Amino acid sequence: MSILGGVYAFQTQTSMQPAVPQTLVIAPGTSTFGIARQLESAGVIRSGLMFRLLARLRGDAQELQSGEYLFADAATLPQVMQRLRRGDVLLHRLTIPEGLRSDEVLSLFAAQTDTPLAHWQEVYRQLLNGQEGEGRLLPETYTYRRPVNAHAILLDMLKAQHDLLQSLVPAWLDVQGLRIVASIIEKETALDKERPLVAAVIRNRLACHMALQMDPTVIYGLWRTDGNFSGNIHKGDLQRDTPWSSYTRKGLPPTPICNPGAASLRAAAAPADVDYLYFVADGSGGHAFAATLEEHNANVRQWMKIERQR
Repeated sequence: MSILGGVYAFQTQTSMQPAVPQTLVIAPGTSTFGIARQLESAGVIRSGLMFRLLARLRGDAQELQSGEYLFADAATLPQVMQRLRRGDVLLHRLTIPEGLRSDEVLSLFAAQTDTPLAHWQEVYRQLLNGQEGEGRLLPETYTYRRPVNAHAILLDMLKAQHDLLQSLVPAWLDVQGLRIVASIIEKETALDKERPLVAAVIRNRLACHMALQMDPTVIYGLWRTDGNFSGNIHKGDLQRDTPWSSYTRKGLPPTPICNPGAASLRAAAAPADVDYLYFVADGSGGHAFAATLEEHNANVRQWMKIERQR
């Protein structure tokens, strides 16, 4: 018995360090035997048999969590087991930029996580349960673990936008209208100070029963109907009718045209108190806004002058 006690003490009280840092992915449903074999093969523990015995003695066999673990430092057998019980896994971060279409968000996740795009598409389809999928994902930095749980990640994104929308009380839009307006704002300007101004232009033009005449809606309509867009918008594109074209149709498009960020959603909910009806690029990365067509035409001439001088 003293010999067995000495073996047990040696196995559980002395630490072991892998020759090089080891990253192990323990798949959901992996048995204690399978986990022990992975750890022993990687040089994280000395004995898979002792790991299994200790797990049984301590009642930990059902508590070990799946995930991606990094083993770099020396650790005793109980310390390794404690990490697996806590689920002390590696966390990865992925920042979703504002203004991507939903299909682009799914493609980004698939590429970043090295998982099939078709899986992300199917999971998202199931989560939507027949609802429109454009414009419902909130761009932010998200953390995820491996093995990747697409359902949990996309649910987090949907919930993040839902929670933000719950805090906004726009007097002039319903929730879907808010998403649509915010998506147009997102595509029209990258400057936070301009977002409420663009929101005001949209609100004012709708109130005057004017067509919005905003190029990003045309671009999205071409992509949605044709499945692609060349990257250059032409005069003929502005004349082509699609459900999303704000040149050929008045009112808001039927769906968002991208996934807007929090700043654009807030701006859509609270447009600036201005009478602007027009805006055009000012040549410096921003826009010149105008309340009258005369002012707008002057701004257009100024922009064209700047462009000719480049």
